Amino acid sequence: MNLRTGTFLWPNTFPNHPVYPRLAEDIDCDVVVVGAGESGSLTAYRLTESGVRTVLIDKRTVGGGSSAANTGLLQLQNDKSLASCIHSFGEAQGVRFYELTAEAVQEIGHISRQLSIDPEYIPRSTLYFASGANDVTALKDEHKLLMKYGFPAEYWDAEAISRHFSFRKDGAIFVRDADAEINPFKFVNGLVDKAHEKGLRVFTDTKLQRHRFNQDGIELYTDGGYRIRAKKAVFASGYETQEMKRNANAVLLSCYAMATKPISDFPGWYQRSLIWETARPYLYIRTTKDNRIVIGGLDEQTSNPEERDRMLTRKKELLLEELAKLFPKIGALEAEYAWAGMFGTTHDGLPMVGEQEQFPHCYFALGYGGNGTVYSTIVSKVVTELIVKGTSKDKELLQFHRQKRPSAVQV
Repeated sequence: MNLRTGTFLWPNTFPNHPVYPRLAEDIDCDVVVVGAGESGSLTAYRLTESGVRTVLIDKRTVGGGSSAANTGLLQLQNDKSLASCIHSFGEAQGVRFYELTAEAVQEIGHISRQLSIDPEYIPRSTLYFASGANDVTALKDEHKLLMKYGFPAEYWDAEAISRHFSFRKDGAIFVRDADAEINPFKFVNGLVDKAHEKGLRVFTDTKLQRHRFNQDGIELYTDGGYRIRAKKAVFASGYETQEMKRNANAVLLSCYAMATKPISDFPGWYQRSLIWETARPYLYIRTTKDNRIVIGGLDEQTSNPEERDRMLTRKKELLLEELAKLFPKIGALEAEYAWAGMFGTTHDGLPMVGEQEQFPHCYFALGYGGNGTVYSTIVSKVVTELIVKGTSKDKELLQFHRQKRPSAVQV
């Protein structure tokens, strides 16, 4: 699958990343993880930390797929609002999902501090602004819900926004110091590097050709003609998993992003906060450790790579125009990197993890959604609990065939 195209910021920040061999012999393990992106690397890291004999394989390099196109925003708020989560899944489960995302942001910070490769995790606040006046009422209701359930949220009116930023919007939710930004390519490589030090076996340029189930586990056969025999397998191959097992809940889109050249100052940008908006599709904006601006958005309802790629130049221009509107005091900005990529989400807004029919001894860890790194952290935790403990209290909420439970939202 053609996952991405363009010029990419994150791999250029870490050109001398660790390299791993191609599989060149038959091997055995407890668990084989297929896919060395965020979900797979986090799962392999957790399993290794738990003492599980684990093998990680990828047909590319570590972080060489969609992770290189990730914009690295880490937020407790999601594409699916807390109000929508409660409406869809009931109060307890809806609030639980937001607890999971809030915990995941902090856990990523904790994990980052354990890595030898610095993933540039930086705590940030977030401004979530109303794209238009019609969005203000829903935004105020969402703020009340966040406050009701103990999430750190402030409501800012137009005057408060304009005091802190160089633009004026009708209203916004400001989440103070609970979110973060990260370099996703360094994060993935850091995870695998640390786990490799502790015994994880890693093989890149190793493509899965076929698999066979037996009573005791699964056998995977690679394009080099070698066999991996395992008790369990975790498929964490991101959006390409849909070629293997199609899920009706999955939606594949095209997204666009760009990174500017480094700039000297950020006037009109309070605390260099993460920024996004209520419109769908929405813009999302952050800064980087080396003083660039990364902006993404302008999603298109297509998974056709040729159609996606034809729009990249124009999308880059539009993203630059949006930046200029929001931050006129920064001055002329120039894009140094611009890319387009496959993006996966779900119809109900939550990631998917667990077992699927016709795949005995297997688990799937799919962190689909706009909050991808956070979702990958959640699904990797759940799948590790399922393997190590045999259960997870969040299995039901995130399983593939979950049940919606409508509930009136009381603000």
